[in-house]
Amino acid sequence: MKQFWSERIKDLVPYTPGEQPKDRVFIKLNTNENPYPPSPKVLKAIEDAAGEGLRLYPDPEATALRQAIAEYHGLKPEQVFCGNGSDEVLGLCFYAFFTPGKKVVFPDITYSFYPVYTQLFGLDYEEIPLNEDFTLPVEKFLGSNGGAVICNPNAPTGRTLPLTDIRRILDANPDVVVLVDEAYADFGAQSAVELISEYPNLVVVCTMSKSRSLAGMRIGYALGNADLIAGVNCVKNSFNSYPLDRLALAAGEAAIRDVEYFECTRNSIMQTRERTTVHLRELGFRVHDSNANFIFIAHPAKSGKELQQGLRDRGVLVRWFNKPRIDQYLRVSIGTDADMERMCAACEEILKG
Repeated sequence: MKQFWSERIKDLVPYTPGEQPKDRVFIKLNTNENPYPPSPKVLKAIEDAAGEGLRLYPDPEATALRQAIAEYHGLKPEQVFCGNGSDEVLGLCFYAFFTPGKKVVFPDITYSFYPVYTQLFGLDYEEIPLNEDFTLPVEKFLGSNGGAVICNPNAPTGRTLPLTDIRRILDANPDVVVLVDEAYADFGAQSAVELISEYPNLVVVCTMSKSRSLAGMRIGYALGNADLIAGVNCVKNSFNSYPLDRLALAAGEAAIRDVEYFECTRNSIMQTRERTTVHLRELGFRVHDSNANFIFIAHPAKSGKELQQGLRDRGVLVRWFNKPRIDQYLRVSIGTDADMERMCAACEEILKG
């Protein structure tokens, strides 16, 4: 009915998350979750935090977590903002840095939350078409905009933009913010964090959902110069002063400090990704090179929808996007070796008819 809905949201099309099945057990390769459990040190930290202190509000400044993140990235705590998952952090950044009437630019094929944020906050935006091979047309991001957003590696394609091109975009947009979303960068991309000291207009957004196995805790953060981070804090404290609970704060700090476990699990995922890529190409799939914890695949003999349904019938969930230019593709999260062997075997069955 929408009778009492605000005019701002009557025509809003919200983000659609990947399927979360409840009817049966699947191999779940549709939401880019980490197939490995969190670090044992994380579980111990959560257990220690789950005590009497839960009756008290958490630290609104996330002091210990910000300190740990700052140390890991070689920054100062005032250059770190922590929020309730990178989705919330991205939303706060959109509100803090982009202005109605000044066009925000991002690719036409990318994380589909970006147009939702712009519509929700009444921002003008332009979706710039990717090249035919899904690479970014860098020249079209060089100036004449009110801000730029780049997911690197990009979702759902997995393609990575070299740091030299990010520099070009930053140099061409000195008076507006360039936001680099690095949700998947830990799986093989070169991070733009090293550019923060050079560029006061750069903000990098990260998450612990993927490479730190903490999707269930909702921990995201932004990195940038202190003035940018103060702007995000201004929005946060005008909306929700306590975005991270005590358990999440403890889990995040333990996760960022356990570098050895992080390196072990992310390397396992990258190795599995490469083996899976080789196997699928042998089956005739087109598999784009990926530096993320997923791959983007298509097959000339089957449509994307046919493959998605065939895999689901065989107990494997993958993501299919019913959108122009990518409706023949599937985005497949990288699971364990056993998960990916099952997925490849199911593909072989489908192709054999």
